[in-house]
Amino acid sequence: MSAPSAGNEQPWQFLLVSEKSLLEAFPTFHPFANMVPEAPLAIVVCGDLRLEKVPGNWVIDCSAAVENLLIAAQSLGLGAVWSGLYPEEERVRKTQELLELPEKVIPLAIVPVGHPAEQKPPARRFDASRVHHNRFQEK
Repeated sequence: MSAPSAGNEQPWQFLLVSEKSLLEAFPTFHPFANMVPEAPLAIVVCGDLRLEKVPGNWVIDCSAAVENLLIAAQSLGLGAVWSGLYPEEERVRKTQELLELPEKVIPLAIVPVGHPAEQKPPARRFDASRVHHNRFQEK
């Protein structure tokens, strides 16, 4: 909840999901959520349109909150994975139904959290060709 947000609106809601039947339901409609039932807890980060002051910025605000969640989990020695729900309409709808979300509460992502089954080295994704100085220049 310390993530920045447009106009300090903090348009997020967090659902802590630990009920096994709910965790097991996610892979039935989300092709990249097979790890969710293995986790003891998943956090569903949602944007609450009822809290919006700056329309449309809830996606950015909640994305910053998800990133903070991932960093916090890592710092505690836990594993966590960002599995997107929004903007995939079927994933959003099925998550709303499964978790009985109000119509104006839109699930952005599900983040399973637990002790990692494996330790992977950090991803090396830096690409100097994507960094430009003063003006955009093709490299």
